[in-house]
Amino acid sequence: QVQLVESGGGLFQPGGSLRLSCAASGSNFRISTMGWYRQAPGSQRELVAAITNSGSTNYADSVKGRFIISRDNGKTTVYLQMNSLKPEDTAVYYCNAGDRYTIREYWGQGTQVTVSS
Repeated sequence: QVQLVESGGGLFQPGGSLRLSCAASGSNFRISTMGWYRQAPGSQRELVAAITNSGSTNYADSVKGRFIISRDNGKTTVYLQMNSLKPEDTAVYYCNAGDRYTIREYWGQGTQVTVSS
């Protein structure tokens, strides 16, 4: 089992910045790709960014050039640096991790990010 705990959400102004963190615990050896998803009210959950064990990254078009995903050397903590925030970035952000041995995915409980003046 892998547990994911996010932190760093809150209320932010347009144009501002924040960093989300997600720490994994438990059977961390099972973790493969880690990523961030978000879900706004009335919308489906969507991929924001992902990073593999080797450091390859993938971003949604809507956040390219503004958000940066990174991972610590132990590969058990993933970060999302969010810059130039827009009101449309408002959503619950979920941390996700893949299991390298099965098709199972692990999810955090989510952290609310609100961008508003």
